[in-house]
Amino acid sequence: MEFRKARWTTRLKRFALAADSWVDDTLWGAGRRAGETYERIRSFTDRFTVTGGRRLAAEFASEGLNIGIVGALVMLMLAIPAFREGREEALKNQVFAVTFLDRYGSEIGHRGARHDDSLKLEELPDHLIKAVLATEDRRFYDHFGIDIFGTLRAVTVNARASGVVQGGSSITQQLAKNLFLSNERSLDRKIKEAFLALWLEYRLSKNEILKLYLDRAYMGGGTFGVAAASEYYFGKSVKDVSVAEAAMLAGLFKAPTKYAPHVNLPAARARANDVLNAMVDAGFMTAGQIDSARRNPATPVDRKRDTTPDYYLDWAFDEVKHMADDGKIGPDRVLTVKTPYDPAIQQRADEAVESILRQHGPAYHVKQAATVVMDPDGAVRAIVGGRDYGVSQFNRATAPRQPGSSFKPYVYAAALSAGLYKPNTIVVDRPVCIGNWCPNNYGRSYAGSIPLTVALAKSINTIPVQMSIAIGRATGETHEARAAKIGRAKIIETARAMGLTTPLTDTVSLPIGAAEVTVMDQAAGYAVFANGGKRAQPYAAVEIRNSAGEDIYRHDRDEPAPKQVLSTQVVQDMNFMLSKVPTEGTGRRAALEGVVTAGKTGTTNGYKDAWYVGFSGNLVGAVWFGNDDSTSTANMTGGALPAMTWKEIMQFAHQGLDLKPIPGVTPTIDPKAATVAKASSPAATAAAAGPGAGHMPRQSFEVLSSVGQMFKTIEPMRSARAPMQVGIRDETPPAATRLR
Repeated sequence: MEFRKARWTTRLKRFALAADSWVDDTLWGAGRRAGETYERIRSFTDRFTVTGGRRLAAEFASEGLNIGIVGALVMLMLAIPAFREGREEALKNQVFAVTFLDRYGSEIGHRGARHDDSLKLEELPDHLIKAVLATEDRRFYDHFGIDIFGTLRAVTVNARASGVVQGGSSITQQLAKNLFLSNERSLDRKIKEAFLALWLEYRLSKNEILKLYLDRAYMGGGTFGVAAASEYYFGKSVKDVSVAEAAMLAGLFKAPTKYAPHVNLPAARARANDVLNAMVDAGFMTAGQIDSARRNPATPVDRKRDTTPDYYLDWAFDEVKHMADDGKIGPDRVLTVKTPYDPAIQQRADEAVESILRQHGPAYHVKQAATVVMDPDGAVRAIVGGRDYGVSQFNRATAPRQPGSSFKPYVYAAALSAGLYKPNTIVVDRPVCIGNWCPNNYGRSYAGSIPLTVALAKSINTIPVQMSIAIGRATGETHEARAAKIGRAKIIETARAMGLTTPLTDTVSLPIGAAEVTVMDQAAGYAVFANGGKRAQPYAAVEIRNSAGEDIYRHDRDEPAPKQVLSTQVVQDMNFMLSKVPTEGTGRRAALEGVVTAGKTGTTNGYKDAWYVGFSGNLVGAVWFGNDDSTSTANMTGGALPAMTWKEIMQFAHQGLDLKPIPGVTPTIDPKAATVAKASSPAATAAAAGPGAGHMPRQSFEVLSSVGQMFKTIEPMRSARAPMQVGIRDETPPAATRLR
């Protein structure tokens, strides 16, 4: 047994020794072969060794390759979002062709496939094409979509002029923006624009790009493309325009509204003269060839009375497309849409915004404004999306901005809905903190014990924060910060139910207006107070007919009944408190003569945004003032320009209406006496002569709308009302909270 055991052990040792020897031999052999391979590679690569200048060139080439690979990857990352924006369908004619009518059946504009692109590029006058190229992109046929030299020249000229004198975008870049992108001024948009320009150059020929640009560019007056603009401004086919007329059309590309001949003929002619000079400088024409055009400038068709509500039409067109996506209007895309648009209110809103900005904008360092006026059921009557549609088509009425204290009614509504407060509830204005955040009032002082109504009217900041905590504690949560978070969730839920559609970020400062909302949403949210507590979805389509004239949609027939989102009692309590804002609170400049109203001011930190949102029993209006780049104004509050603008619009809009009470607010003014008082003014006397200003009673409008065919062409009603003068009293705004 021991002998056999010894033999087994010996064999195991020998096996281990053999394995070890094999591993050692294998590793040594592998190392030897690796060394030989390395030597062969080294011997081979030594043949390529360079020194001196050749080595320097090789190093540069190597580094260039590395940088190129990284740059290519970065370019690919930047290009992917742009290519996602690019759609083949945008290169074709737009599918939708929508004609819009106002509330009385008069045509107000078109959107969609209104472009007259029936002509080929070869059929357009040679002098028109030369005029466009001379002013917009002289090197159009020489660059690859991005004019590097043109961009550098524009940067140099603008730097010398300390402002924007020349644009650096090529025609291809401008077409990319028109087809695929918005008018947002951002680096992201410019990057997408550049890549899409390259994509267009790859997909289309130069002539196809130029033709699309001439067909799709906005030319003012609600027209798109040179063919439609020629018909609108000169009453003739674009094939027949003279050199002077071609120069005037080419001048519209830079600023359609500013240089629109029916708006400002001297400016249009001056711009046309610049175009003629550019044609000579570019070598497209001689001085002798343009001499006649200089001596006989173009004279447009008289369209001074024509107005196009472009911001309203853009919004309404988007709403119609959303309805089509939801399957509400069937497959037809050639439509006639009757809207609740009120031309008289729109004109008054445009005039009020422009007049107040012109008079007081420089002093307050504010350049832009937006407003929405709607019925309490959500029917949108007017939209001002900015000061000048031709300069910027960006619709500020649908862009999110911080609301400041104009958000507080949603907080109060949530607190009242929880059964925690009443208008006469005594609250204590005192320091309150959530973590290390402690809100302050405007004067950095505290009012102590005050009724809830006074807290809202004076826009006290600490009360909404205390409300958020109280709402959370009502659920049984005792920890203050967690209770505040629960309360804010309920506030967001209430605001959503009332119509706010923008994302509401949950931060500790949300109760005093740190989230972002739109002017449209604010009007819709306050409409809930005006209509007794029902959700008011903004709408642009009262009725829609297809290309065969068939009635395919009616808002009153095809939309569900509005949902009750606030109880009647909560609405009445809120309206009672909000009615004190224009009479005893921060919105005194918004108070109307002879009309009971309610509302709320709003001002954000740094005075970047100022609001007034208010309503009567008849109409709801939201007004915003601020700057596109979010720079601060000169201490402008919601009780200043926004409140004054709201008053100018609404005082006009209520003339001739059968005044309705605000739910929960007892009228303190005799409507008959108010009517007599207003009738004593020349404007009111003119308004009483007829309903042409757009203010017939709602009941009369509904009766007339049901008679005969709604979409017959009718004689547009002319306003006989004399314009009211925009008067602004020089008075100090009342004390207010910081976010007012």
